[in-house]
Amino acid sequence: MREARLTQYLTYLTRRACTSQALFLPCLHRSIAFKQVRRYNHRNVACPFGPSVLLPKPGDRCASTFNGDDATIFALSTSPGRAAIAIVRVSGPQSLKVYNALCPGKAQPRARNASLRTLYEPFTDVATRQILDSGSLVFYFPAPNTVTGEDVLEFHIHGGPAIVKAVLAAIAKVDVLSPSESGPLNIRYAEPGEFTRRAFYNNRLNLTQIEALGDSLSAETEQQRRLAVNGTNNTLTERYEAWRSDLLYARGELEALIDFSEDQHFEESPRQLIASVEKQVKSLNSKITSSIKNAFKGELLRNGIRVALLGAPNAGKSSLLNRIVGREAAIVSNEAGTTRDVIEISVDIGGYLCKFGDLAGLRKGAHGNSDEQSESGLNIGAVELEGIRRARMWIVDADVVIVVLPIEPPNDESRIFRVSVDPEIFRTLIQLDATRQKLLLVVNKIDLVGPEDKIDLSGIHQLFHTLQEQGFSGSSTGQPSPNSSSMSCWKDLFRVSCKENLSVGYGDSIDPDGIQDLLDGLSKTFATMTTPEGLQDGRSHQVSREESLGASERHRLLLVRCQEYLSAFCDHVTCSHDIDIVLAAEALRGAADCLAKISGTGETGDVEEVLGVVFEK
Repeated sequence: MREARLTQYLTYLTRRACTSQALFLPCLHRSIAFKQVRRYNHRNVACPFGPSVLLPKPGDRCASTFNGDDATIFALSTSPGRAAIAIVRVSGPQSLKVYNALCPGKAQPRARNASLRTLYEPFTDVATRQILDSGSLVFYFPAPNTVTGEDVLEFHIHGGPAIVKAVLAAIAKVDVLSPSESGPLNIRYAEPGEFTRRAFYNNRLNLTQIEALGDSLSAETEQQRRLAVNGTNNTLTERYEAWRSDLLYARGELEALIDFSEDQHFEESPRQLIASVEKQVKSLNSKITSSIKNAFKGELLRNGIRVALLGAPNAGKSSLLNRIVGREAAIVSNEAGTTRDVIEISVDIGGYLCKFGDLAGLRKGAHGNSDEQSESGLNIGAVELEGIRRARMWIVDADVVIVVLPIEPPNDESRIFRVSVDPEIFRTLIQLDATRQKLLLVVNKIDLVGPEDKIDLSGIHQLFHTLQEQGFSGSSTGQPSPNSSSMSCWKDLFRVSCKENLSVGYGDSIDPDGIQDLLDGLSKTFATMTTPEGLQDGRSHQVSREESLGASERHRLLLVRCQEYLSAFCDHVTCSHDIDIVLAAEALRGAADCLAKISGTGETGDVEEVLGVVFEK
C-alpha cells in the first residue's frame, strides 16, 4: 500500500514538473545535491526532471495562460452619460492604426505626451469626411510599461453622449474598412473586465491589487477609501507569498527526508526534522488565524456595519433613526406598531458605512400566544407578527444592536420617572452573540425629565444583569446600587431626545439632545470592531492594518482552506504509529496552493475559476 502511494505521488510530481516550484531548499544547506535518481523503498525510479531545469519564478504567469486572442480592444473608460470629458481607451497591437484612421495625415503622437487632434470619420474622402470631435487630446503609451502591458491609446474627447457614440462607432469601423491585405485587423469592443484581465496576464497587476482597484471604484466612505487605497500596493501579496515560501521551504525539508534519508547523514534525526517543520507550520497557522479574523473586520468596512434598533413599540426608534440620518426616513406616529417591516438605510458615520435597520417594536404577546395577548390586553395582527419575526432575524444578524429604552412619565404625584424593559426585549437579548456583536443602550425622551426629577432605573439594572450573563462585559464603568437613579456610571448608555431645538436637557449646551454623543459613541464602537489583530511578525500596527484588513471574503475562504491543509499536516506528523511523510508533504502542497490562488500565482487551472468573477467587478 505504501509503495502504491509513493508511485502515485511520483506520477503527480511528473504531471506538475513544468509548473511546480523546484524544491531544492533546505537540503542544499546540508550539502546534498539533487540527484537524477530518487529511491523509494530501494526501488530506483528515474527522476522526471533534471537539476538544471529552469522553472517559473514565484509570481510569474506564462503568456500561454492567456486564452484570449491578439485582438485590439476598445471601450469607454469613464462613466456613461453627459460629462465635460469622456475617455475612450484602446489597447492592443493595432492601436496606432486606429490613430492613423481617426487622425489621417497627422504625425504619430509622442509617447506619453498630450497631442491635440481633430478626429474624423475613418477612411472617407477629404471633401466629404465628417468631424467626430474638433478638440480631442490623444495619448499614446507604448508597451510594455502601460496599464495593460500592451500598446495603449487614449482619446480624451468631449463628453456629450452623441460624440462618445460616434467615436466608438468609428473605431469599430476601422476593423471592417481598413484596407489590409491580411483581412480585418481584429479590433473589437472590450468584454467586461478585459483591460484588467490583460493587465493580470501581463504581470501588471495581481488578483489582490485588482480586487482593491474594484473597492476603490465603489468606495463611498473615508474608511472604505483608506481600505481600498492600502490594498492597491503589493504588501498583502508579498505577505501571502512569504507564507507560501515558508511552506515550500518546509515541504522541501520533507522531500529531502523522503529522497535521501536512506543514504545520507543529516544533522538532525528524522523525528527532530519533522518536529522542526511542525513548529514552523504551527507558527504560520497562528498568523493565518489572525488574518482570518482581520478579514472579517475588513468586510465590515467594505460592506457596511449592520446596526439594529431594538425596542418596544413607541420607544422612539423611528424618531431616533430620522435624527441620525438627518431626514424623515421612517414614519413617526403615536400609534403603537407603526413600523411593520424592516426599514434599512445606509449612512456615513465617522467615515464608516452603516446600514441601520428600523425594526418593528417587540412587545409581550409577539409570539402569537393568545393567552399572553389577552393578559396584555393587546391584539397583535398577523402583519405585525410577521414584522416582529423579521425584526428578530435582523437583530440576530446585526453587528451592532442599539436597545432603545423610553422614559415613562409617572402615574402619580411622586414625580418618579421610570425606564421599563419589555419582557420581549429580554427574550431577544438572550439570542445575541457577545463574541461577535456589540450592544449599546439608549435612554430616549430625556426631555420629559426635569433637573429635580428622579428616575427609577431598576429595569436597566435588571437588563444590565442579563447582559453580564450573556457575556457583554464592559457595559458599564461600575456596578450601580439597586436604588441608584444616576446614569453617569454607564459607559455604553446614552441619553437622547429626538425632539429638535432643545435648549435644556441632560446633555451639555453644545449637544443638549445627546444625538452627537451617541454618534461619537457609535464611531468609537466601529473603530473598536475594525481594529486589526497583530500578526506577530514584528511589523507595526499601521502596516498590519493596511495589509490584513484588505483581505476579501475570497481571501478568507482560501485562508480557511489553507488552515484545513495545515491541520491535516499536523494530524499526519503527530500519529503515534509510523508517520506518513508523503501525505504530510502533500498537505503542505495543498496549503501552498491555496495561498497561490489568492494572488493568482498558481497554475492556470487554479486561478481560472475565479478570474471571471474578479475581473467583471
